[in-house]
Amino acid sequence: MNSAHTIMYIAHGGGPMPLMGDPAHENMIKTLQIMVSKIAKPSAILLISAHWEAAMPTLTSAAEPNLIYDYHGFVKPAYEIEYPCKGAPQLAQAIQQCLFEQGIDAHQDSQRGFDHGLFVPLKIMFPEADIPSVQLSLDSSLDAAKHLMMGKALARLNWQNLLIIGSGFSFHNMAAFFASDGRENVKNQRFETWLGTTLSSQNLNEETRAQLLTHWEKAPDARFCHPREEHLLPLHVCYGAAGRASDELFSCSLLGKQSSMFLWHGL
Repeated sequence: MNSAHTIMYIAHGGGPMPLMGDPAHENMIKTLQIMVSKIAKPSAILLISAHWEAAMPTLTSAAEPNLIYDYHGFVKPAYEIEYPCKGAPQLAQAIQQCLFEQGIDAHQDSQRGFDHGLFVPLKIMFPEADIPSVQLSLDSSLDAAKHLMMGKALARLNWQNLLIIGSGFSFHNMAAFFASDGRENVKNQRFETWLGTTLSSQNLNEETRAQLLTHWEKAPDARFCHPREEHLLPLHVCYGAAGRASDELFSCSLLGKQSSMFLWHGL
C-alpha cells in the first residue's frame, strides 16, 4: 500500500550536540533544514525514536509531554533545552487502533515525555514548536519484520497531512565515531551504499526490498555499522508505512562518518 503520508528517516546526531554548536553536526543540521524545505508544514507529527524501547509498541498520549534529557555528561545548558510542543492524544488513540486492527498489541503511556530523539531534530526542523506530536516506541524484540509490520499498519492511518519521522542513525557504531582508520570508513561506505540502493532503487520490487530489509544483517558490514540495531529500525517502520522506494536520498557527513536520510513525499 502506498502511503498518503509524508515520511522521513533522519539522523538525530549525538545527544544534544546538534543544539550546542558542535561543528561535526553542521552538515546534519543543514540536511534536515533542506529536507523540511521540500515538504508542506504538517498538521501533526508521529516520530519513532531509537531511544525508546518497550515490551510492546507504546505511544505517548499526554496532552503536554515533558522532555526527557536522556543523555549524560554534558554542560548544564544541555539540560535546559526547551521544546514546548503539544502532544496529540487523539492521534495516539488513532494510531493504537490502527495497530490493533493489524493484530499488533499496542499501549498508550500518558506519563512519558519526549526524548532527545524527538526534541533535538524537531527543534532544528520546526523551531516554533507549534506542531502537535506523538512518539512511538520500538518493540523491544528489535525484530525487523515486526517493525515493517508496524509501518504497514501506520499506512492505513487516516490523518490528513501527517508527517511520520523515523529518528535514528544509519551508522551507529559508537566506538568507531571519529576513528580515522580507513578500513572503518570503507565499511561505513559499503553499508551506506547497500542501504541507499535498497531504499531507492526502482529496479527492486517491494517483496524483494522488504526481504532485504528484514535480513538487513546480511548486508555488507551490517553488524560493524550496527552492533545493535535500534538506530536502524525506525527506518523499517518508515519503509513499512511507505510501501515503496524512497523519493529522495540525502547523504551527509556526521561525527566523522557518512549517514543516509530518506524522504517519501505524500501522495
